[in-house]
Amino acid sequence: MQRKKEFLDPPKILVLGFLMIVLLGSFLLTLPISTTNGQGLPFLNALFTATSATCVTGLVVVDTGTTFTVTGQVIILCMIQVGGLGFMTFATFFAFLLGKKISLKERIILQESLNNLSMEGIVRLARRILIFTAVIELVGAVLLTIRFSFDMSLGKAIYYGIFHSISNFNNAGFDLMGEFHSLTNYVDDPTVTLTVSALIILGGIGFIVMNELYEYRKSKRLSLHTKIVLITSMILLAVGTAGIFFLEYTNELTLKPLSLPGKILGSLFQSVTARTAGANTLNIGDLTQSSLLLIILLMFVGASPGSTGGGIKTTTFTTLLGAVWSQIRGKEDVIFYRQRIEYETIYKALTVTLSALFMVMLITLILTISEHGQDFLAIIFEVTSAFATVGLSMGLTPELSPIGKVLIIFTMFAGRVGPLTIAYAVTIRRNPDAFRYPKGKITIG
Repeated sequence: MQRKKEFLDPPKILVLGFLMIVLLGSFLLTLPISTTNGQGLPFLNALFTATSATCVTGLVVVDTGTTFTVTGQVIILCMIQVGGLGFMTFATFFAFLLGKKISLKERIILQESLNNLSMEGIVRLARRILIFTAVIELVGAVLLTIRFSFDMSLGKAIYYGIFHSISNFNNAGFDLMGEFHSLTNYVDDPTVTLTVSALIILGGIGFIVMNELYEYRKSKRLSLHTKIVLITSMILLAVGTAGIFFLEYTNELTLKPLSLPGKILGSLFQSVTARTAGANTLNIGDLTQSSLLLIILLMFVGASPGSTGGGIKTTTFTTLLGAVWSQIRGKEDVIFYRQRIEYETIYKALTVTLSALFMVMLITLILTISEHGQDFLAIIFEVTSAFATVGLSMGLTPELSPIGKVLIIFTMFAGRVGPLTIAYAVTIRRNPDAFRYPKGKITIG
């Protein structure tokens, strides 16, 4: 009986749930009705695409717009939506429709899925997530449809507007523009750039933050979590925009040919999308090495907890910076807004960061062997993009070997579910130690 309980704990259910969605999507993409050639995708490419869609990454080995039929594209879109919101959120939605009561166990799993600190009000939060998502994606679809209608038929514009709104709100980065062009034709278009940027930002700040902002008119207060997410997100966005603007200002292949407003829009969009979205208005392969390194750092940090994005998360990054700053000042506690961060939170932030760094470095090392002859910067860019579920690429994805594809598939999956969740799912968690060992001293620095 005990073994059954361990098997069904939340981390295992989350890992198995995402895995089942990936496998189901892979099977559907291998069907003849999914591809324009009527043959279906080979299984490895289907598995790669399904993983990228479910883990809302956006890396593709075949072009989405030209390879897949409308049926195949809708399958991908469904995986993006379920993967972005989490399958437990959708399970809760169907429970609402059927009038089923949400059990305690389901609430615990939902809490784990949403990365929420408390189980209190978790069902209400899930309901609001669905409402927020529907409203934001609808507004985004309408704005994009209006703009796309100037370039294509109304029916096609509506379809493109819906697809790109859902894809970008879920920080997936899949597009239908053809031949891996993404949104490069709209680099200086304010409607497309600002609409998609807003979708990405809203999807990336997290539903917990979104819910608090919605309730602010009544509560007149924001939690420490929300304050840190908003401040960190704004700083990273500003630093990324300014960095790309100055680093690419004289680059003939990117910003130099554009007007000043176009340069600002291009820089802003690449800063936003580097935070786990994957769409791009500048050709990533044409960026300078300095910009690519800056984007790698932004990708590694990623979005915020409880969002549709990946990375180590903004709160993790800020917690570590706070710990370093406190250590430099000789302070024992990490303080934000006159509130002390618990040591357990700091340890978890350190564990998440080191686990992510170890995974990125290990996969990069293996890929330098399996993808012999490929540029090192392109490899580490690809791995970081996969782990942070970003989807930006320097063009390496379509050229990956079968081993390389499998490694990137694993990296995308681990990045979406979380290295710690996978570790908890495959290991037996023991009770806390009943005793403590004597202190030992080592020299640091």
